Amino acid sequence: MTTFADFGLPTALVSALARRDIVEPFGIQSATLPDSLAGRDVLGRGPTGSGKTVAFALPLVTRLAAVTRARRRGRPAGLVLVPTRELAVQVERTVHFLAKAAGLRTMTVYGGVGYPGQLKQLAAGVDIVIATPGRLEDLIERGACDLSEVKVTVLDEADLMADMGFLPPVRRLLDLTPPGQRLLFSATLDGDVDKLVRKYLDKPVTHSVEPPKERPAEHLVFLVTRENRQQVLVDLLSGAGRSLVFARTKHGATKLASDLTRAGVPATELHGNLSQGIRQRNLTAFSTGAVRVLVATDIAARGIHVDDIALVVHSDPPAEAKAFLHRSGRTARAGATGIVVTLCQQDQNRKVKAMMAAAGIGNARREVVGPGSDLIAEVRGERAAPLTYVPEPVVDRRFETKRPRQAPGQARGRSFGHARGATKARAQLGTGAWGRSAEAPADRPGGNRKGQQPKGGGSRGGR
Repeated sequence: MTTFADFGLPTALVSALARRDIVEPFGIQSATLPDSLAGRDVLGRGPTGSGKTVAFALPLVTRLAAVTRARRRGRPAGLVLVPTRELAVQVERTVHFLAKAAGLRTMTVYGGVGYPGQLKQLAAGVDIVIATPGRLEDLIERGACDLSEVKVTVLDEADLMADMGFLPPVRRLLDLTPPGQRLLFSATLDGDVDKLVRKYLDKPVTHSVEPPKERPAEHLVFLVTRENRQQVLVDLLSGAGRSLVFARTKHGATKLASDLTRAGVPATELHGNLSQGIRQRNLTAFSTGAVRVLVATDIAARGIHVDDIALVVHSDPPAEAKAFLHRSGRTARAGATGIVVTLCQQDQNRKVKAMMAAAGIGNARREVVGPGSDLIAEVRGERAAPLTYVPEPVVDRRFETKRPRQAPGQARGRSFGHARGATKARAQLGTGAWGRSAEAPADRPGGNRKGQQPKGGGSRGGR
């Protein structure tokens, strides 16, 4: 068995890893460490949850610890660029415990919080900065930070930075750093990321770790009706395990978290309309188990590492395969198993089938499902448990979106309003538009109706 000690890492770092029961390296770590520790530029490609953070944190800290250098005001020696605030916080946690063992000082730089704290830390001197591009540019323009002494630069989740439109500021920041060692880690290394590599990395060594051929996550498609989909969600999420639910819009995430909590399923939200303090508080509540359901927009699809997420639910199916894989990657991490459920209404059937086929998941189990379905009980398994408390969701009221006006005659105060009469009976039985068969229906023509799937809901996250 290969261990971290076999790579010739400083004893202090090996001991720090061992104290956290990190002894045997993952594939991406074993592949990249020989080259990155030798000072070469490295491209690391691996799936979500493959251990990329430790893979770049170890050479970053090792290289800087070996350099005799007094800290200088606002002049870091190491830089890690990440696309979102949450990822900056999580990366810093890993880098910090290694840096502390080596006597180095770290800090995070991201938007959504005040400047004074970050200005004070920079003025005191720091060795490694983990930053989102927007806020770091702001601090440089204020004269608070200077990248001219950076020796190691890391780009984490480079493909997400490209997707979110952050490559222009990333290029400007790289132009301000000297040509020292550069490490780029990403789930994919194509398109705009490849252009970035060609311009800023010097003869990089590429290491790719493919996802396992047998996917540890089990994929299911629940064929639901408009009338019963919310109650199916309540039933599905009433188990005792930790679940991550994806909504398409910020308003939709807020409403769904509130509706779930009122229905007896403690839930909180994560999206770009919340202040950074509220976002971090909600994420902490989820990761510590204080709240077991997190309803998020795609801001949480990348870089959010929370252990033991047993279930991922696509309440609103994403538009394309890449987003589907990134969302689904929140479960079944580091070899653990997990379940991914996609809710699909009749008019979404054709697009969902095509999206999942493009994602390489063309044989997912598909069944018509209603509240009380045996399949829901099967998915929950031992996760089912009685609820003992129902906390209020943590919401930043300053950014709360006003509820849309109800149509004339629409019933009030019914979060999960079922249709009346025969439609209500069909919704309770899980039939409705899909009929009574438990088998997947044939594709039918027709697209989304106007207003059914609002666009947007993402978050810039870089400031």
